[in-house]
Amino acid sequence: MKEYEITQEQLDGILDACKSVPYMIIGGVEPLSPQENANRAWEKLGKEMGFDYMTIEPNRPKGNRFFSAQPLEKRNTKT
Repeated sequence: MKEYEITQEQLDGILDACKSVPYMIIGGVEPLSPQENANRAWEKLGKEMGFDYMTIEPNRPKGNRFFSAQPLEKRNTKT
């Protein structure tokens, strides 16, 4: 595990993704749930910062912007 710190802007993006919004179902297609939106936001951030978003563990004593996660493994692109 490695410790990460995100910016306030990145944290705000995650929190915004978690918000529920009113919607109307048209054509039988529902929008993504707040949980699905949050998962996508963490996945995107994980790709940008190089961590596996499914392994996040908060670091509560330090605050909302700090967490630990498993770094993404570097893949060998040589053949």
